Amino acid sequence: MREIVVFSGSAHRPLAGAICDALGVTLSGVDITRFSNDCLQAQLQANCRQRDVYIVQPLVPPTQEHLMELLLMVDAAKGASAAQITAVIPHYAYARSDKKDASRISLGGRLVADLLLTAGVTRVLTMTLHAPQVHGFFSVPVDHLTALGVLADHFQGQDLSDTVVVSPDLGNAKTATQFARLLGVPVAAGSKRRLADDRVVIDDIVGEVAGRRALVLDDEIATGGSIVELLDKLEDMGCTGASVACTHGLFVGKAVDRLRGHRMIDEVVTTDTVPPADWPELKVRSVAGLFAEAISRVHAGESISSMFDGVDPTLGPPQPRLPFPA
Repeated sequence: MREIVVFSGSAHRPLAGAICDALGVTLSGVDITRFSNDCLQAQLQANCRQRDVYIVQPLVPPTQEHLMELLLMVDAAKGASAAQITAVIPHYAYARSDKKDASRISLGGRLVADLLLTAGVTRVLTMTLHAPQVHGFFSVPVDHLTALGVLADHFQGQDLSDTVVVSPDLGNAKTATQFARLLGVPVAAGSKRRLADDRVVIDDIVGEVAGRRALVLDDEIATGGSIVELLDKLEDMGCTGASVACTHGLFVGKAVDRLRGHRMIDEVVTTDTVPPADWPELKVRSVAGLFAEAISRVHAGESISSMFDGVDPTLGPPQPRLPFPA
């Protein structure tokens, strides 16, 4: 691991430190300076010449600040003659801006990808993109990890005999189905209409939930509006209780108060892709080991997809094809 150099911006240094501990390398220092005119400057405190450089920086609030830090650190590594520069972005916030769903609207997901490429990124390592097709915005390799296995491990030892996995919307139903398969339980999904960033309506639930305990799975929870709306609908349809699991637990605004006091929720489980909220009852599963293993495999030229064999076939190795006659 001597040729690996890992840096971290200010977004989530504890995660970067945990990744380095798992890799057996030291987290190298970065000096982020703010000038009187509010401009930022980044100076890397370790030799990068002909090294594989990994920069850990989830795009969490203040998102634009952390994005600029990441771009400056990538530029500094490029100027320091790094052999490869991998942006390790556990939470790629702009994956929500992935399509033109209104007139004259920006595509932030693609723009941020272009900015990273211009700065000098040669590879991206991320987890649970809100829209998986966002990796197509990049013209460099993107390793897309999943936390499904980590979240499933949390529930494996529990009594799941009357449990159903519920997706808040039909768009996430495929992932929820995979999660349900790992746990050996049925699956259901909400029919959701979004009225605003923090306002949604759940018209119906597709699947049988009456008399069952729900395990609500989402990729990201920000304000908690969708989850609360879904839980209210599940209660109306006879659901007895719920656990909530997500990969990216942002919990901004009134999210913690909304979820903490909800009568339906038994527990909330998330990962450490983003800094944990100030919520003592929140259960946080670490994904540092997954990122460390991915970095190790990238450095050694080994397969990333085999990490998820049996977890998610969309990320796993290619499936065998039926032979066709000549």
